Amino acid sequence: MDEFLLIMRHIDGTKIASPEQMQEWMKQTMDWIGTMAAQNKFVGGTGLPMSDACVVHHDKIVTNGPFGDIKETIGGYIHVKADSIEEAAEFAKRCPVLQGEGNTVEVRKIGKH
Repeated sequence: MDEFLLIMRHIDGTKIASPEQMQEWMKQTMDWIGTMAAQNKFVGGTGLPMSDACVVHHDKIVTNGPFGDIKETIGGYIHVKADSIEEAAEFAKRCPVLQGEGNTVEVRKIGKH
């Protein structure tokens, strides 16, 4: 069985949801994770807040981050086990973050050591 990261990308990370929207989204996210956990496919994951973020560039310059001129941000990731990239993509298709227009979930296989 392989392992994959489901990387949640938000088209505009500067938009803040209302407390009610955030509560509903968190419930949906926990239900989604619970479904994967019940199949013994969930490994871990977390949100990635935009505060306390920076970008280190090739010339060792440090700038505020996690974004520059674009508004897209990585909002978090989920680490899963799956039998194939197709199965991992099926997990990603059910991610609540996809309710936001323009949002995406990138599926990446984790390299073996």
